[in-house]
Amino acid sequence: MATMIFAIGEVLVDFIAVEETDLKYVKNFEKHAGGAPANMVVGLRRLGVPAGLISKVGKDALGDFLLEELMKEGVNISGLKRDEEYPTGVAFVQLKGGRPEFLLYDWVAYFNLKIDDIDFQILGDAELIHFGGVLLSRELSRSTTLTVVEWARERRIPVSFDANIRPHLWRDLGELSKSMKKAFELSNVVKLGADEFDLLRKRGVDPTQNGADLISITRGDAGSIIIHKDLQVDIPPFKVDVVDTTGAGDSFMAAVLASLYSMSKLGDIKLAEDELRLLGKFSNLVAAISTTRRGAWSTPSLNELEKYHEIKTIVKKLYEKRGRA
Repeated sequence: MATMIFAIGEVLVDFIAVEETDLKYVKNFEKHAGGAPANMVVGLRRLGVPAGLISKVGKDALGDFLLEELMKEGVNISGLKRDEEYPTGVAFVQLKGGRPEFLLYDWVAYFNLKIDDIDFQILGDAELIHFGGVLLSRELSRSTTLTVVEWARERRIPVSFDANIRPHLWRDLGELSKSMKKAFELSNVVKLGADEFDLLRKRGVDPTQNGADLISITRGDAGSIIIHKDLQVDIPPFKVDVVDTTGAGDSFMAAVLASLYSMSKLGDIKLAEDELRLLGKFSNLVAAISTTRRGAWSTPSLNELEKYHEIKTIVKKLYEKRGRA
């Protein structure tokens, strides 16, 4: 098994409303593959980074669809299981002004991810293991995810985390705070939105005080803040005409990890200020371009990024690494 980045988390089908109106009035939907960790690994593949997904889908037509779409993108799916009990997850997405609101459901395959579903052998050569907040909102997926992450840390495999807080999924806000604090403590790289940052700070959880090497705070059209030890840089936005922001944060996360991968710094994050700014510019640009397309699998490919001179160093390094893989 070649070394690669693995993500553990949900993969699902997004039914995105065609009409820009309240969900109860929508008559037509577009079907897209989605789920934050799946979006992220697809983004990595488009940026030339080897990546795989650990997840679960049902034994149904939508599960077939997701497996086929992941394989088309070159994602390693050897850790993706079919569930005998529950169906493939779906989400209904309502767009207003290009901003999505999600309706997610319980009792789906990815929430039934059990420790026996995990093939630790394929994770042994992982360069990094990524996870997100949705699977932490339910059992059995919460215990399974945290067990995998703790296993990785014991073996000095770096870990990244995307908070991806969906408040309506959490039945107990105390459990939300506890789970997020635990996740931050286990992670080397952290990403969260400004609204998530504010929510957690109000609940007594400060992501900047839990030992992560790199923290990204995304702020939509206001750009992002990147924190690395004593360094903090404010990265201005890249202006585009926004169509759909679904998956933009996942594209940003993929770009952060791709940047570290290009610099051979996934396992030892030590960045000078110019490297930190370059990482931020690359991530903002990739995320911005993703918002000009509908659906969550909207990360641009390397060849689409060649024309942007301000990030050419990272693009060149990713091409070089892809050629050696």
